[in-house]
Amino acid sequence: MFCAAVPDDPQMRRRVTAATNKVEAYNGFSEWVRFGNRGVITDNDPVEQEKAVKFNALLTNCLIFHNTLDIAEAVRRLRAEGWKVESEDLAEVLPYLTEKIMRFGEYSTHELDLPPEAYEPRLEVDFTRLGPDDSGLLS
Repeated sequence: MFCAAVPDDPQMRRRVTAATNKVEAYNGFSEWVRFGNRGVITDNDPVEQEKAVKFNALLTNCLIFHNTLDIAEAVRRLRAEGWKVESEDLAEVLPYLTEKIMRFGEYSTHELDLPPEAYEPRLEVDFTRLGPDDSGLLS
C-alpha cells in the first residue's frame, strides 16, 4: 500500500497545506453553487451527468470571476480613499464569497441584450513581492 509521507521540510509542508486549502475552498464553493436535488446527479445518462458537472463548473467560474471584479473594485475604492493595500493582504482574500449571491433570488432577463460594462483588468498592486516561499494563496 502506498502512503504519502508528510514532508519533513516545514517550508514544503506550508506550501502543500496552502495548495490543499485552495483546492478545498474551491470545492466547497462549487458545492455551495450546486443546487437542485441537493447537488445529487440522479440521471443515469453519462452525457447528462457530464452536462451537469460542466454546467456547475461554468457557473462556479462565472461567480468567481464576478467576485474577483467586485474585490478589485473594492481595492480600488480603498486605495482612492488613501488606504494602503499590500499584496500580502490580497494573497489572503478568496473569491469564494457567497453573501451577495442570491441563488434562488430574482433574475432579470431583460438585461441579456445589453453589452456588459468594460472592466479594468489591471490592479495597481505589486505582486512580485510575493515569492514562492509565501504560504499565501498566490504562491
